[in-house]
Amino acid sequence: MIKIDVDKNAVLKAVDAVVRKTMDMDLVWYWPCGVAYYGVAEAFKVTGNKEYAKLLKERVDELIEAGLPPWTVNSCAMGHCLITLYEETGDEKYWQLVLSKADYITSKAPRFADGVLQHTVSVKNDFPEQAWADTLFMAAFFLLRLGVIQKDDAMINDALKQYFWHIRYLQDKETGLWYHGYDNIAKDHMSGFFWARANAWAAYTMSQVKVRLPRPYLYPEYMDVDCSLRDQLSGLRKLQTDAGLWRTVLDDPDSYEEISACSGIAAAMLINANPLHGGNAQAAYEGIMKNISDDGRVLNVSGGTAIMNNLDGYRRISREWTQGWGQGLCLAFLCAVLEALSKEAGMEDNG
Repeated sequence: MIKIDVDKNAVLKAVDAVVRKTMDMDLVWYWPCGVAYYGVAEAFKVTGNKEYAKLLKERVDELIEAGLPPWTVNSCAMGHCLITLYEETGDEKYWQLVLSKADYITSKAPRFADGVLQHTVSVKNDFPEQAWADTLFMAAFFLLRLGVIQKDDAMINDALKQYFWHIRYLQDKETGLWYHGYDNIAKDHMSGFFWARANAWAAYTMSQVKVRLPRPYLYPEYMDVDCSLRDQLSGLRKLQTDAGLWRTVLDDPDSYEEISACSGIAAAMLINANPLHGGNAQAAYEGIMKNISDDGRVLNVSGGTAIMNNLDGYRRISREWTQGWGQGLCLAFLCAVLEALSKEAGMEDNG
């Protein structure tokens, strides 16, 4: 267990501000919306604030009425909040959309090599035979959640297979860090940088396997997930800045500190609960809280980032705007803080 010294009321206030700002954004049915609303759904589950569920339901209903896009790996990110809405309301329309997304991922989405999901952002073949770390959040984690709910071992195993192959393709064994992507045609990592948000997608979703999959040790691929996360977090500890944050290119001292990545990485540390990472989580909390405005905007979040051609491309991505993924990952971190506090209180009550 990790102990973290925070003011719970300050965390709840930050959660409320970020949720309300997020729901005030006109996000459409795509991956920024999916990550943002995952964060709102987590905030509802952790705080029990029914208003968050009400706001989420109203907006999702509005988006459904407006018409939905074709499914891609990225648009399947909305499956996360749909699971929560179905669990809260019992409304079958949310469940049918969940099942439709799962059917796309399992039987229609482009794959390559050993059944690895190709990262897709549109109905075009944008990135043929490319694996991106983003896919773990948008599709594999969603598939894992649904497989656990339905007790569907085939779905669970498919999700774990995605983790297994993304680890093989994207993690650098020497440093433990993750590359942004892998090109199976060229057999390389393209520009080959350790982009921070890619590491956040990987770390956060791998941390979720242990807490969401019952008896994970019975699945051989889980051992790869567990060891991959162990080595990744060990490597990330060494690159945390004096401000408690991580740079958008992790090992580049001239890259800016980027808050969506910091949130995902720090949340993974809290969820993984290695006591050696307590100081890192504490420092990250201090740094992240300084990057939340009074009106709930998560600051210093990099814009949407393709696998850039060179280091300067990553350095120059704008961080001037409020982004759905920044809001959602920050909420995921704040919820992990609240859960850590709850576990600590439970230990004290029992001890």
